[in-house]
Amino acid sequence: MMFEQIATGGCQSYLVGCTETCAAALIDPEVSQVDRYIALAARNGLRIRFVIDTHTHADHFSATRQIARQLDVPMVMHRASPAPLVDLRVDDGEMLIVGKLRLQVLHTPGHTSDSMCLVARDRVFTGDTLLIGATGRTDLPTGDPEQLYDSLFARVLRLDPALKVYPAHDYKGRLHSTIGDEIASNPRLKKQERGAFVEMMRNLNLTMPAHITEALRTNMSGGKTVAEMLAEAAATVPFMSLEELKARAESADSQLIILDVRERDAYEDGHIAGAQLLPRGQLELRVNQELPDPTRRILTYCDFGRISTLAAATLRTMGFRRAVALDGGMKAWREAGYPVERGKN
Repeated sequence: MMFEQIATGGCQSYLVGCTETCAAALIDPEVSQVDRYIALAARNGLRIRFVIDTHTHADHFSATRQIARQLDVPMVMHRASPAPLVDLRVDDGEMLIVGKLRLQVLHTPGHTSDSMCLVARDRVFTGDTLLIGATGRTDLPTGDPEQLYDSLFARVLRLDPALKVYPAHDYKGRLHSTIGDEIASNPRLKKQERGAFVEMMRNLNLTMPAHITEALRTNMSGGKTVAEMLAEAAATVPFMSLEELKARAESADSQLIILDVRERDAYEDGHIAGAQLLPRGQLELRVNQELPDPTRRILTYCDFGRISTLAAATLRTMGFRRAVALDGGMKAWREAGYPVERGKN
């Protein structure tokens, strides 16, 4: 068996494969590591056959959908998953065959209703059901401490004590544990009576994960993150440096329209000399009136360079093929000590 563990902050992803058949499965991938996963599989001579999420993640952005579409392989989740684009929904007691490896599905609701663990030979991928020295929280959407108690004490903790535990998260740099070690030392598992365990879980008072709303929205719906939208936009437009724009602005380049896509109050507080105001929120509705010549070169800018990237991509989609975005924004322009004009358009 080939095995790679990939940490992204506290998130843990796993590439597990059969060296004899070159088939592999990718478990709980995180969106910033897509190229790395694919490169690791190629380096090991493996082809990813399944991309699996052990549950609906609330604290990071899943890459299962993106990788599944890119590689034309199934996206796998438990049948209770709310994600609409799951290709293969599995249930308790079923298996995924990865070459000569078998991934056994255990439905373990509690952290989420669709949580599952995957047992493979000498190890178990526990998602957020069982963590090293902890358990998954139950105060997020579809969490249930009663279900988590049953999943742990009636299922996971009855597995072979020698099985290695590989969770979906660990924030202390630990690679793995074992079922036996968790039974012996995990403080949350000391609450073996149902009522005491449920009360403990209901009173953890944990802080909410960063980006929880966006993570749940995208992971549950298959929608795009802001970062994905920005990356896609950046791949469709060229950029101009601050230095190049300053030189062109000073030379009064008549072929370049400088477009400030911020709101009016930000524009009036300070803008690049000669810039024309057209807020991003009004771009599609006013573009024909404000930019009648689609052959002109148009540069968009905003405060930090993100909204202007989306604006330039929109302009190109609408037929303004020479639209470019500023590499940076007004914040960087000011910090560079470049001249700023104030007042109305």
